[in-house]
Amino acid sequence: MNGSPGIRCRFSRGRIAVAAVLAFSAAPVLPLLASGSVPAVSPADEVDWLKERRFWSFRAPAAQPLPRVINKRWPQQPLDYFVLARLEQKQLTPSVEANRRTLIRRATFDLTGLPPAPGEVEAFLADRDGRGYERLVERLLESPRFGERMASLWLPLARYGEDQAHQVGEDTKFFYPNAWRYREWVINAFNQDLPYNRFLELQLAADKIEGTNSANLAALGFLGLGPKYYNRERLDVMSDEWEDRVDTVSRTMLGLTVACARCHDHKFDPVTMQDYYAMAGVFAGTRMVNRKSDGAAEPGDAQATNVAPATLHIVEDSDKPQDLNIFLRGNVERKGPVAERRFLRVLSEGEPPAFKDGSGRRELAGAIVDRRNPLTARVMVNRVWGLFFGRAIVATPSNFGHSGQPPTHPELLDDLAVRFMNGGWSVKALAREIVLSATYRQSASAAALSGPRAETAGDIVAVADRRYSRGYEVDPANQLFWRMNRRRLMIEQWRDALLFASGELESAGGKSLELDDPMNRRRTVYARISRLKLNDLLMQFDYPDANVHAEKRSVTTTAIQKLFVLNSPFVLERAKVLAARLTANPEEPDKTRVTQAYRLLFGREPSREELMLALDFLAKPARGEMSRCEQYAQILLGSNEMMYVD
Repeated sequence: MNGSPGIRCRFSRGRIAVAAVLAFSAAPVLPLLASGSVPAVSPADEVDWLKERRFWSFRAPAAQPLPRVINKRWPQQPLDYFVLARLEQKQLTPSVEANRRTLIRRATFDLTGLPPAPGEVEAFLADRDGRGYERLVERLLESPRFGERMASLWLPLARYGEDQAHQVGEDTKFFYPNAWRYREWVINAFNQDLPYNRFLELQLAADKIEGTNSANLAALGFLGLGPKYYNRERLDVMSDEWEDRVDTVSRTMLGLTVACARCHDHKFDPVTMQDYYAMAGVFAGTRMVNRKSDGAAEPGDAQATNVAPATLHIVEDSDKPQDLNIFLRGNVERKGPVAERRFLRVLSEGEPPAFKDGSGRRELAGAIVDRRNPLTARVMVNRVWGLFFGRAIVATPSNFGHSGQPPTHPELLDDLAVRFMNGGWSVKALAREIVLSATYRQSASAAALSGPRAETAGDIVAVADRRYSRGYEVDPANQLFWRMNRRRLMIEQWRDALLFASGELESAGGKSLELDDPMNRRRTVYARISRLKLNDLLMQFDYPDANVHAEKRSVTTTAIQKLFVLNSPFVLERAKVLAARLTANPEEPDKTRVTQAYRLLFGREPSREELMLALDFLAKPARGEMSRCEQYAQILLGSNEMMYVD
């Protein structure tokens, strides 16, 4: 419907009312606060708060003594003792350590989102003094690519998007042309190892924290890039926007589904309607604004193309922040008692104090990062663990409540959370311990590699190791981490790896580019993310819906994915460029080119069978428009080994 009036909309939130996106509704504007008598609501005193605070996730995490283990030589980091103790209880043995080629490919993908260069692999293999792996990890943590990798974890949590799920005609006044400045802030924060507690505070209240420099105002994009709906002067429409803020903040930072208490007390967790409206009142007391570098605000009806390049999409306190009434059954026309702005009662000692500083954003941020809050550190530790292992300790990363899954290793989670806080909330220190651990270094293979091909991934080894058989029998889902999980690359990693292999990857960041742009050879994290229509490549390979917080990514296997590899102009062009790279020296034999391809794409040497198969394929005459080498390059780019990391 480009070029003609009308409404385009992608509905992914069940609560988005039709009235929120119809531009010409004549419904009256409702007052924010109630007047006159108010109906009663169920009292929060019906909740046994002392009992609820004894639930595992509502108890403060405590440092744990290292468990006693039989195999004292295996642990490399404190976390290994907790994993090994559980394995020994089940009479399981950890897997053998992965070979060095597998380790450098795994660690490089996990910490930077990119594969290692062939020269880096060879240097690591030659570094045998016992600390080569530690030096590798340290180099990767200091790479500017680390922040880009971590941003791929954080941005879907923050439902990062650069437009809206609806558009009337060609109206773009609710779009965010400079959303990339928030993304840039996130990347820089992870690269600088900004303490995680400060990282959260700035995203909620950078403008309210004394001493904050202007560069940190971009952090407010966490709230400032939220959904906007048409008819924003109406109370029912704004209520939907406040729900988004409550949902995104509570699930991302606290691992709680507080928004479930909008219409009634939470069905599973000790979160009341009073809790919900106390938090919603904080966001009701803020306004979204496009703020220029000189401090002036962009006009409210400014179209995206007219927004100044340095403008930030942020939030600020409204002129008169005030508390909300509880809306009975979520109906803004039925107002119950006033809910003072404050923190969640179950996470407070006694009755939480009311927020008095403007909207309350600064006080909310302080309550979230308070060491006495039992959830914040646990939730982030669990997310980082899940990023590197493909399986989190708590399988529901954004739901630590009664309806979520309990932790598989509660003592480990507690100990990591306490040491995370004691260590200055350093994400890099947390990542370092995980990646240096013996648990992380385990092989993902179902058979022990041995003999002259031990350094070659993907070989079929005839003799299975009995420890794997026992592991699959006792713990087939690998909940106890007796082996490493084989993981499919995120779409960002896979696309970046294709460009890396062809030698085209550009390191520049900055303003977002469309993925469909043939000249876009930058990392995928710098792509424009649309809520209205997510890019087809991202959607086909499980990038989350940008309209809502995404606690984790789905991993699907579909025919469309392989059809993309076969027919996509992007993949075909990468295959042609890779083939040109491999054949740059016309004097080189095909054997050398095949070996170079395996080193570039997989970080290893081809097996004898793989080499013979490739040489036989290349020796046959080409059919179609692509040369034999180009076809071979496309086969390798579309292989499972290119898409997975062991």
